[in-house]
Amino acid sequence: MGTATDLGYRHRRANALQRSMQALGSSKPGAWMFARVLPPVDRVLDRATHGRRSAPDLLAGLPVLMVTTTGRRSGQRRTTPLISVPVGDDLALLGTNFGGPSTPAWVHNLEADPHATVAYRGTPLEVVARPATDDERAEVWASSRDVYAGYAKYRQRVQDREIRIFVLEPA
Repeated sequence: MGTATDLGYRHRRANALQRSMQALGSSKPGAWMFARVLPPVDRVLDRATHGRRSAPDLLAGLPVLMVTTTGRRSGQRRTTPLISVPVGDDLALLGTNFGGPSTPAWVHNLEADPHATVAYRGTPLEVVARPATDDERAEVWASSRDVYAGYAKYRQRVQDREIRIFVLEPA
């Protein structure tokens, strides 16, 4: 079994309103706004709905994993809401940071300690993250269009760093 199967992960086609929200989120101003607004809102929704709903799920039809890593400097557990992309029976995370110039902190945390906990719709799973192989990277980029078209725009905007991709496997 893989992470996608173990979590019951599924992606459905977004409706017209959700697609318009995705288009806004993939624009530079929309990404800037959502990068600041969505994570705290998702943490509140996660607690209020016992992990069953998220803002990107409701607004944009995007499936969200709550990914808990260990801070590489602090040693504290940090939870970040992230969209994942299926790769085989597993799930992948893309370190796009909404198309921003810096690598997200969760990437550095996984590089320091690849053990993490993910939760999808309230179902938790212990995982180990590993860097995607070249073949997996190509598959993830191709599959990402079906999950969230904004990834292609983020990829175009990120010029000065490599976007890290991790495959999550059950621990």
